[in-house]
Amino acid sequence: MQFKEVKKFIMAKLKKELPKHLFYHSIEHIKDVYNSAGKLAKSEKVSAEDKDLLLTAALFHDAGFIIDQKEHERLSAEMAERDLPAYGYTPEQIKKIKGMIMATKIPQSPKNKLEEILCDADLDYLGREDFFTIGNKLFSELSMYGIINSENEWNKLQVSFLENHHYFTKTAIKNRKAKKEEHLELIKSKIS
Repeated sequence: MQFKEVKKFIMAKLKKELPKHLFYHSIEHIKDVYNSAGKLAKSEKVSAEDKDLLLTAALFHDAGFIIDQKEHERLSAEMAERDLPAYGYTPEQIKKIKGMIMATKIPQSPKNKLEEILCDADLDYLGREDFFTIGNKLFSELSMYGIINSENEWNKLQVSFLENHHYFTKTAIKNRKAKKEEHLELIKSKIS
């Protein structure tokens, strides 16, 4: 498994090919999820091989946006399946990576520890100080697609999303849940 080479390959591809109009699903988001996954893997005591698989999944998890916004998880998994054999990943390792990517589809549905970690990493920002900064990027992206038409509509969507979301790993629950609840209460107070 040539993890460093894969990282170079997919990051270059994402930088070059991700649509520039994606304010949220950008290279910054991929890096953020990658970094969050690394921290969670350490805290959750994941083996070295599983950490490399997890980080590979983090790098590929939104690569499907290169092709299309809808079904991007499936497209991301297909890209991983197509590209990873050239870097020495086995069919079993690729299957795990595809499972992690598909688990991030909303509503999240992780079936094992690695899938839980990637799901928590993908939405780590919900319980962080930079929640509103990152949320504004998602608001801009959803507005551009015509999915959201007003700030009030956005706030209602966020309340519904935050009320239905939960973290899976002990680490994320401990480090992110309380702050996420604070954000939820603040958004509720803004709805007209």
